[in-house]
Amino acid sequence: MIVRSFAEIENTERHVRAASGTWESKRIVLARERVGFSLHETVLYAGTETSMWYANHIEAVVCTAGEAELTDHETGRTYTIVPGTMYLLDGHERHTLKVKQDFHCLCVFNPPVTGREDHDENGVYPLLTEPDPDPV
Repeated sequence: MIVRSFAEIENTERHVRAASGTWESKRIVLARERVGFSLHETVLYAGTETSMWYANHIEAVVCTAGEAELTDHETGRTYTIVPGTMYLLDGHERHTLKVKQDFHCLCVFNPPVTGREDHDENGVYPLLTEPDPDPV
């Protein structure tokens, strides 16, 4: 059993800040836990815009505070995302979040991230893996 809080991982290697300066993410469950997914608390900052394309991952996002406009570049549709709203990128959709109020969300990734990822020039997280642990 693993028990940890977001407060205890603040300012550790699990607390990732984007090179772009548009978001930060506390990654409470990572690939190293070997449970098949990762879980993050992410904040995207008001007045920013982040384009993403999870070509290597499926992501589910639940907004817990704030507001953002989500644009699906595959369909051109735009959605208002507010607390209690979920979106699932089950088709690896290219998308952009335009943040109106600091946007707090819980994110689940499959396959799990390692904690070292940041978006590349295409908005993609590379598919990084953790080495197999030494046999006991």
